[in-house]
Amino acid sequence: MGKDILFEFIGTAILILFGSGVCANMSLKNTFGNKGGWIVITFGWGLGVFVAAYIAMPYSGGHLNPAVTIGLAVAGGFKGNIIGYIIAQILGAMVGASLTYIMYKPHFDAEENPDVKLGIYCTGPAIKSLFSNFMSEVIGTFVLIFGILMAGGAKIPGPLPVALLIVAIGMSLGGTTGYAINPARDFGPRLAHFLLPIKGKRDSNWGYAWVPIVAPTIGCILAALLYKVVS
Repeated sequence: MGKDILFEFIGTAILILFGSGVCANMSLKNTFGNKGGWIVITFGWGLGVFVAAYIAMPYSGGHLNPAVTIGLAVAGGFKGNIIGYIIAQILGAMVGASLTYIMYKPHFDAEENPDVKLGIYCTGPAIKSLFSNFMSEVIGTFVLIFGILMAGGAKIPGPLPVALLIVAIGMSLGGTTGYAINPARDFGPRLAHFLLPIKGKRDSNWGYAWVPIVAPTIGCILAALLYKVVS
């Protein structure tokens, strides 16, 4: 395993530990952060991206997201091991989600609502409408990848601009589906939810799981193609 793939794994694990961690802190019963709200969640994810990308960027570029890896590859800014990066991102996301469970296990045990437990790990629609849900993820990911490309010229411009972009997307566009905009961020934790011995959990909503995988993939490709046209 190359150091770049290793740091994609480490960075994504840290990202999901922060991201799922802020969701757990805001949502689970009897935490000090309970009911802190959407603004805290969006900043928690944005700062999680900043920390994780800051750690991983010198070694892997700090993609931490298959949509970023694919988008940069289509735009011509990444010629590395795409499959290796994506596998590392998914496995890292599973580890980060599992660490969140270890961190908050007493609160998972105390929480009685299985939907809350699932929502800590993976996304779902606020109002179920598959076309609208799908388009929300396409648009959110398009904005993410096009913003990264325009700011960095077919490379990631640095952890801070990306973190601020994540916060902006969460605040403005995230209320419909929880803004996965990252297939690994959704699939890895969803798989962890399925495998972990979480007390009183429900099913992992696999019927929706394809949306935050396929839609971000389309969104990132469209963003990269537009970047190639305008750059």
